[in-house]
Amino acid sequence: MAGKDAFGTQFKRDSTGSGSFGVIANVSDISGPSRSREAIEVTAHDSPNRYREFIKGVKDGGEVEITINYDPTATSHTALDGDFEEDDLRDYQVVILPGTDDEHTWDFSALITSISDEYPTEDKMERSVTFKISGKPELTATG
Repeated sequence: MAGKDAFGTQFKRDSTGSGSFGVIANVSDISGPSRSREAIEVTAHDSPNRYREFIKGVKDGGEVEITINYDPTATSHTALDGDFEEDDLRDYQVVILPGTDDEHTWDFSALITSISDEYPTEDKMERSVTFKISGKPELTATG
C-alpha cells in the first residue's frame, strides 16, 4: 500500500496538567512535528577532495501547526487563547489513525507562538495555531 488516509487524526491538549487529554474540536489540518538538526561545519585544509565536512549538531523538536474551523464559543478553541497567555509549557498530542490497530501518538510539550484568526466574507472562520515544541517529541504505537 502506498499510503494511509489521514482522516480522523486528532489534536489533543492536556487540560489539567495531569495527563487528561481532550480533543480540540473541528481541526481541519495538522502538520508536524517538523523536526530539524543543525549541521556543524568542520571543513579543514586537508578535507578530502576539497569537499565540506559536517558533524551532527543540536536537534530541534520543531513545530506543529493546526488549522481549526473556528467557533469562538467552543470551549476547546477558547482554551487555546488561555494556553497562549500562560507562561508554562503544556502537553499536547497528535493521534494518528485513532481507534485502529495502526494508531500512533506524538506526545510533546510546547508553547503557542502564534494564533491567527480569519473572518472572510464568503467562507468559514478559521484559526491557525503554531506550537513550538520544547524538548524531544515522542512517537509511540498506541493501537
